Amino acid sequence: MIGAIAGDIIGSVYEASPIKTKDFPLFDPRCRFTDDSVLSIAVANAILEGRSYLEAIRDIGSKYPYAGYGGYFMGWLLTNNPKPYNSWGNGSAMRVSPVGFAFDTIEDVLDEARRSAEISHNHPEGIKGAQATALAVFLARTTKDRANVMREVQDRFGYDLASALDSIRPKYSFDVSCQGTVPPAIIAFLESTSYEDAIRNAISLGGDSDTLACITGGIAGAYYGSVPDFISEKVNQILTKDLWEITKKFCATYGIPY
Repeated sequence: MIGAIAGDIIGSVYEASPIKTKDFPLFDPRCRFTDDSVLSIAVANAILEGRSYLEAIRDIGSKYPYAGYGGYFMGWLLTNNPKPYNSWGNGSAMRVSPVGFAFDTIEDVLDEARRSAEISHNHPEGIKGAQATALAVFLARTTKDRANVMREVQDRFGYDLASALDSIRPKYSFDVSCQGTVPPAIIAFLESTSYEDAIRNAISLGGDSDTLACITGGIAGAYYGSVPDFISEKVNQILTKDLWEITKKFCATYGIPY
């Protein structure tokens, strides 16, 4: 959870100015939280409070109208009668990490990930991206076995996770689809040596950096068990008080170090 939010914050600077290197300041003075963090926290709130995903996401998301939502999602957020719009965008995957922390069976994780996605991203690829991400978080947390994460996600969803980052990076470009975002984000985790290294891997791809790093960060945080204290402290400083309180409560409830 903290790992996903931190990834979003760190990657926020490079969304509009992609980079192809792991050598960059971890926290640029311009770092901010974006829609990835707001909606991840909204999903966490839904789980904590027993609210529907639709209610929590619309409630909390509408409080931060300038977080950087895509146009279709913004329309969904503001309409009086929101309907799913067949999206295959990576928004379903970027917000789903709390599901991988809160539920204790693969079946529940996959079902909740589907439910969290389909309120807006009901295209099969949108649901698949959310499920694959939540499953990776869950398996990273419960098995601590990278090979198992790779095998299960590949077998269940057909994503190619065998490519190396060095082969992906040169031609990789900005991609807002689940199918173009989730596999490289998972690979960024698979090749990592630490939480920070995972985030640097994701951002160095040069794509939708905040979302790549948010997805990677959720998985890496689950696998490595915690994020460094200075990163958690920075997240606390950057989030608004209400968003931090939900985050802190979720972490305390589900035994996530913060």
